[in-house]
Amino acid sequence: MFLVTGGAGFIGSNLVAGLADQGLGPIAVCDELGSGDKWKNLAKHPIADIVPPEAIDDWLEARAESLQGIFHLGAISSTTETDADLIIDTNFALTMSLWDWAIEAGVPFIYASSAATYGDGGLGFADDPTIEAHRALRPLNPYGWSKQLADVEILRRAGLGEAPPCWAGLKFFNVYGPNEYHKGGQRSVVHQLFEQVRDKGEVNLFKSHHPDYDDGGQMRDFVWVGDCVDHMIWLSQKAGTAGIFNSGSGKARSFLDLAKASFAAMGTEERIGFIDTPENIRRHYQYFTEARMDRLRDAGYQGQATMLEDGVACYVKDYLATDDPYR
Repeated sequence: MFLVTGGAGFIGSNLVAGLADQGLGPIAVCDELGSGDKWKNLAKHPIADIVPPEAIDDWLEARAESLQGIFHLGAISSTTETDADLIIDTNFALTMSLWDWAIEAGVPFIYASSAATYGDGGLGFADDPTIEAHRALRPLNPYGWSKQLADVEILRRAGLGEAPPCWAGLKFFNVYGPNEYHKGGQRSVVHQLFEQVRDKGEVNLFKSHHPDYDDGGQMRDFVWVGDCVDHMIWLSQKAGTAGIFNSGSGKARSFLDLAKASFAAMGTEERIGFIDTPENIRRHYQYFTEARMDRLRDAGYQGQATMLEDGVACYVKDYLATDDPYR
């Protein structure tokens, strides 16, 4: 049995789907479903158990002999969350508790780090494997800091030989794809642009306030969620895996490219306007992110990144524009 924490969330539910598609399982999910439609993220896939987060310790103790691996994606993932105590308890303390359990049980441990650990990108986006490089990063919010704390402590302990037999952290970049509908303002820009085109026939992008970038020319590493799932499953099956890896497309694309791809996928004439970047985010606004994917390639991963136009077309045509947008 595999345990996926955060398995009803965006990336987690896509991982559940990927595991099921490959015949891997049974699959248990640890998450809170709430009173909304989050349950629909899981409704199409076989789930052996759904575990409330507060019951995870007892659940693990009862399955010490049968668990095949842990995928830990459960987190406070909002970059605007200000309750630092809650963030640390969820994103750092729980991660280390599950790390300890994976060591004792001798099972693979794959967890979600974040590209937010890179802060403003001033030190680049290379997933340098050294603990010194991870310590030098300066995240811009409590979420990114909590992920950095976990990365550094895991690297410290792994350096002492205190590690599961197979482990990996993944720094997810700008992920988009189905099952993100419960995320509100934290949904991908792809989904937000789709709604603008559908409802108004036009989109508004942020103006550039940087002399090196045209309006809409701000760039991000937009990565199809299916590629992130492939990265996780591949790493979990590679004996002796150890390290923290970027999970992106490896190619930065502009928001203008993204808007054009959205119009093309929807078969609608392009109507693109520009608005000022809000003052409250302008100071720390990132104009460029791009995952260096060399380390994953050097480890032997041979999968090809989904092109932005192909990923947006799939998301729009196969999910967003249908009566049932869930994967």
